[in-house]
Amino acid sequence: MKNGLLAIFVAILLLSTSCTIDAEKISYGKDACHYCQMTIVDQQHAAQYVTSKGKQFKFDAIECMLNEFSEKTIQNTAIILVADYANPGVMTDANNAIYLISEKIKSPMGDFLSAFSEQETANKFFSSEVDTLYSWISIKEKYSVK
Repeated sequence: MKNGLLAIFVAILLLSTSCTIDAEKISYGKDACHYCQMTIVDQQHAAQYVTSKGKQFKFDAIECMLNEFSEKTIQNTAIILVADYANPGVMTDANNAIYLISEKIKSPMGDFLSAFSEQETANKFFSSEVDTLYSWISIKEKYSVK
């Protein structure tokens, strides 16, 4: 009886830990953008999302991910991450990020779109009358994401 309960407990523990959904690290210089097929090299502009089934989608630029979202209905996303421009290689939750379009910061696909994990940091990069700050909701609207 004890061995049976122990086996059930171990099986449940293994199933619960093996089913966790998490983002894989981007392998810069090796992984290709899901949208444009370019090699992902820029650690300040990459993006990725993971479906609720654990499927990984990686992008060389935030605008590539947004363009994909605008072209097809993306449902059941468990995780959406964008690179924090101020901390190369560090990904942050797309829902909480602050987005900046500034011609002073070039992005891989030419939309000049960058993300920041903190408003205060984004404000430091915001510098001209043509620079624009966005929330996740407003940047999705700009890219006509459904």
